[in-house]
Amino acid sequence: MANHKSALKRIRANETKRLRNRYQHKTTRSFIKKLRGTTEPEAATQLYKEVSSMLDRLAKKNVIHKNKAANQKSKLARFVNSLAA
Repeated sequence: MANHKSALKRIRANETKRLRNRYQHKTTRSFIKKLRGTTEPEAATQLYKEVSSMLDRLAKKNVIHKNKAANQKSKLARFVNSLAA
């Protein structure tokens, strides 16, 4: 167990951040799943904008790796473009 006040505070802060990161990551995955299930090009385009900004935010906060975010955005962009074609 931690002996210093700062260590106890760090434990509390880490748990708070872990839960927030977990929630945001799970929400983003749900939006990706929703986007993959979309069949209308207009709705997919709108949803893609939301999802790409969510992925960028996760990458910025180091919840996911920046290359993973880029790969997912690329695959989703190809999917959205295939709906439009």
